[in-house]
This record gives sequence, C-alpha cells and structure tokens, in this order.
Amino acid sequence: MKTGYKILSPQDIKTRGTYLDFASDILIGLSRDKKSIPCRHIYDREGDKLFRRITELPEYYLTRCEYDIFQQHKDNIVKSIDKDRFNVIELGAGDGKKAKVLLKHFLETGMDVTYIPIDISEAAMKNLINKFTEDPIDITIKGIVAEYSEGLKWLSQAEGERNLVLFLGSNIGNAHENEARTFLHKLRGVLNPGDYLLIGFDLKKDIDTLNKAYNDSENITAQFHLNLLRRINRELGGNFNPDQFKYYGRYNVLTGAIESYLVSLKDHTVYIDMPNRSFSFEKWELIHTEYSFKYTYSDITKLAEETGFEITSNYTDSRKYFLDSLWRVNKGTK
Repeated sequence: MKTGYKILSPQDIKTRGTYLDFASDILIGLSRDKKSIPCRHIYDREGDKLFRRITELPEYYLTRCEYDIFQQHKDNIVKSIDKDRFNVIELGAGDGKKAKVLLKHFLETGMDVTYIPIDISEAAMKNLINKFTEDPIDITIKGIVAEYSEGLKWLSQAEGERNLVLFLGSNIGNAHENEARTFLHKLRGVLNPGDYLLIGFDLKKDIDTLNKAYNDSENITAQFHLNLLRRINRELGGNFNPDQFKYYGRYNVLTGAIESYLVSLKDHTVYIDMPNRSFSFEKWELIHTEYSFKYTYSDITKLAEETGFEITSNYTDSRKYFLDSLWRVNKGTK
C-alpha cells in the first residue's frame, strides 16, 4: 500500500485556506446583524475528534445508515459503475472508514482503483492515513488537504483516469439549495462524461428523530459547536468564554433543515486579536453555525437534473432514513 498526502499551496492553485481566511470570515460573520460563522471552521483537530464521537452516538443515525447501505448494496454499486480502473475521490473524507467498505469490495472484485481523499483538515488526513496503515489494503492513497473546490481544480489538471466521486454523509445538506446547485455545477465542470458521483442525502423523516440526532444526551454535539469559540481563542487570539453561550439546534419545518446556533446567555463584549476587533453580544443573541438540510426523493431528482447529472441508482438503508444516490455525468453537458 502506498500512502501520502499533499497540502495544496499557492503554487498549485490560486487560493488556499489560511488564518487570514478564518479571520476574514469571523470579521464578516460577526459584523452582520444576524451573526453567523461558516460551518467549515468547526473542523479543527478538536472538532474532528468531537465529530467522530458524534458519529458513534446512539441518537446519530446517519453514519450507521450509510454503513447499512454499503453492506446491502455494494454488489449493486460495483455492477452500476462497470469500470475496471478508476480513481475514487472522496470529498470531506474524514477518517475514510465508510469509503473503506467500498474500496475493499472494489479490490475484491478485481477493480484497479486509486483512492484520493480530500479534506480541509490536515489532522483528519493524518488520522485517515494512520487508520489505513494500521489496517492496510492493497491500494494507493493520494490524499489532498484543501477545500473541495481547490482539490477538484487540482485534480482536473492532474488526473487522467475515470473518476468515482464520493460525497458521503450529509455534507451536501450543509448548503442552501442555491449553494448546493452551484457546487454541483462546479463539480460537474471538472468531471468527464461517464464519471460517477455517489452522493449522500439525509431524508426527511419524523421530526423527533431528527431533533434527537442533533441534541444528544451526552451533549457532544453542543461541545462540537462550542469548540468553534475555543478555536477562535486558540488561533485568532479571542477571549470568548464558551460558558456564556448555549448550543441550540432544532428542525425548522419551513426551511426543511436542522438549524444550529450558539445563543449568548448575557450581554457582553468579546475581543479578537485577529482582526483586532471587539464584538458585542446581547443576551439571547444568536450566532448561526450550521444548516443540515433534509431531502425528499423529488428534491434529489430535481437537483441531479439541474446540475448535469442523471440518476443511475438510489440506495437506501433498511429504515429508509438515508439515501446514497449514484449519479452519472450526462454527455454533452458542461
């Protein structure tokens, strides 16, 4: 097994996430009347650890559902792809455990695949490489530490094989409808006719089930979001007191999303060294930290058609809580 990863630098692409990008997002987001911070900034080393704990919680069904899908449908996925040699490119790879189920099966059926995980977190990439080293399979791993758009741009210039892109979990759910459509258009733009995308969607379901998944009894989800304030303190010189905020996450029937916030518990002011600004918070004022949109079958069909893909197959878990949809790039669309 050959492993390694690359951190994209300005020489490789035009932009790269840095402390300055983080500080800029914080300045913009906390200066708004309705304060918000992009959810990607939750994922530092500590955020990665907390999220891995979330995926193991009994209330958080999403990860188990996707394992169920792969175990039930891995033979059908292989038959649908019908390629002997291709890249498996995973966006937001995390620890790569779910992808490994498919990768092992691809290899067992004689397919020649290269695994290219892309993740914004270097800590997550190191953990992925370590996990594959501890339990090796006969595959080449070429990891990329970058935001999705940066990694895909690099891949479009560097790789010539056919591709299967994995966008698993509920990653697409973090984007508004227009943002999701724009992202998928861009993804389509760097893929070739005949390439595939296996994309995960959390389906709309009982509201109590949804709310429990994002409000666990151990308060790990709360710590996951509060870690964003601790990260600002560590990396940008902030003086947030996380005890002065409370996590709140609930399903909004109007938007069709779990909406997550940090709620200020008192009137106070926070100073952040980078960007050298103070920010005032009123009691009960909100910082929006994340959306997690839920989908219907018709939503998924419409999204595929509008972004230049055709649905080859849909795979659901035994409870029909979650869906992995296999899309193929339409010929003649770009």
